[in-house]
Amino acid sequence: MIPIRTSAPRYGPPTVALALIATNVVVFLVQTTLPEPASFALVAHYALVPLRYSDPRWALAVGLDPSDRLPLLTNIFMHGGWLHLIANMWTLWLFGAAVEGRMGRFRFLLFYILCGVLASWVHMSVYPDSRVPALGASGAIAAAMGAHITLFPRARVLLLVPILFIPLFFPVPVLVYAGLWFALQVMQGAGDLLQPTLGGGVAWWAHIGGFVAGLVAVRFIAPPDNKGPWGSRPIRGIDV
Repeated sequence: MIPIRTSAPRYGPPTVALALIATNVVVFLVQTTLPEPASFALVAHYALVPLRYSDPRWALAVGLDPSDRLPLLTNIFMHGGWLHLIANMWTLWLFGAAVEGRMGRFRFLLFYILCGVLASWVHMSVYPDSRVPALGASGAIAAAMGAHITLFPRARVLLLVPILFIPLFFPVPVLVYAGLWFALQVMQGAGDLLQPTLGGGVAWWAHIGGFVAGLVAVRFIAPPDNKGPWGSRPIRGIDV
């Protein structure tokens, strides 16, 4: 199932969402254009390696600073491949644009960074012995999805379901879509815990932690009214 659009209204141009997308694309281009040793070093130092913090002696032995917590943030601007990047950026645009309009630019940026860091912390807590670098915006974007269903619970998502070569489109309530997505993350995350040798290769628990963080944080960060951050009139959403 590929989400195409939502019916949630927007209150203005999603400047921060666009800036976040641009930043992620630029960082990924830097990752892919650096020489291999430099690209490896970039990932090693700025992606999240949980063992770096649970075993400081190991970290020092491989040249990592266990007191440097910056990777909890910087990893959310890095990606492991084009598909990873495109899927995350599309989802950020789909759910984050409306959330930014409802919250306001500064609040949305604060929300995104805070929830991204919390998602990283959850991943690190679940997989403290992992040497696998975790990277990607999925946790922060999961938070945007959690905020979206809180702020726009009656919105609908248009899904593309390709059956062989036939594209089928289905509108579903955003609560149904997010609920199914979250259930899948929990199932995959629970299964991953039963196979510790995988070492957290996919950050299921960052997705789970980010989504829950979004559900909670939006209630404190979003403005209390339903008229947008400055009482502006919404741009009509697309009916799906």
